[in-house]
Amino acid sequence: MSVVITDRSDAAALIPVTQANEIVQGVVEKSVVMQLGTRLQNMSSKTHRIPVLNQLPQAHFVDGDTGLKQTSKQAWENKFIHAEEIAVIMPIPEAVLDDSEYDMWGQIRPRVEEAFAKTFDAAVLVGEGAPAAWPDDIFTGATGAGQVLTIGDKGDLYNDILGEGGLVDFVESDGFFVSGYLAQTTMRAKLRGLREQVWDGTQAINAGVPIFHRSPDRRDVQGASVYELDGSPMYWDRIGALDANTLMIAGDFSQLVYSIRQEMTYKVLTESVITDNQGQIIYNLAQQDMVALRAVMRLGWQLPNPINRLNENESTRYPFSVLKAS
Repeated sequence: MSVVITDRSDAAALIPVTQANEIVQGVVEKSVVMQLGTRLQNMSSKTHRIPVLNQLPQAHFVDGDTGLKQTSKQAWENKFIHAEEIAVIMPIPEAVLDDSEYDMWGQIRPRVEEAFAKTFDAAVLVGEGAPAAWPDDIFTGATGAGQVLTIGDKGDLYNDILGEGGLVDFVESDGFFVSGYLAQTTMRAKLRGLREQVWDGTQAINAGVPIFHRSPDRRDVQGASVYELDGSPMYWDRIGALDANTLMIAGDFSQLVYSIRQEMTYKVLTESVITDNQGQIIYNLAQQDMVALRAVMRLGWQLPNPINRLNENESTRYPFSVLKAS
């Protein structure tokens, strides 16, 4: 039996260097969390410390001409970003590479970017697969702060989002301003379906006029709708990061920070074995005439949630709110 070894030159066409160096930007473009959040400088170690203001100084009136002036203080606490690894290995038979009429890397690259973006966003937003060292996901954090509504809780969708006690009000009452929304694509139809109502003296009737119009510069029927709520842009989850129960997240995304410890790196494996989690060999690359592309990235995120004058209680202060299905 002959032994076949695939050297690096055989797989060179799979991963051109000029494209490989661009994949991090591709991940950012597909990740709504990375687009809306604040990227810090790259981490120089696995853990990055963030000093966060957690106590504000207080000033007091002085009683009379000789009254005593009171003391106060300002304090900080440390929060940490822990870099964790996201990775994937994609085995490909050499025969497939040889027979392909297409640029395999050009076909694979967008899907790799999408996979990394979904893994990161899902962990941050709803906790799916999140490492234990990372902070509570947005859904969990909003739940703990009492800032989650079930659709219809406030009577209709408009009040659920923009009314008193709605998603935006939750965020504003805690001293933040909503910078954007992330929603399931099913919410597009729900928003388009909202119509103004008029009172005919006995009951409210549907006037048929949409509540949410196109932006002023795009009123032509051929133009695409520009989705905004109260002046803030809406983004749609097109990579499946949100679970079925999470319809919409509203918040001040600038408060969410993330940092990259290790940019995307690649290795074309030619002589390795790939095992399952029981240690059983699934592929022997050298023996089965295969190559495998391994992509690795290390990053982390944090929500500092600094104290502010409108809400000094960290247990109820949170820059995000959530609309859920049930």
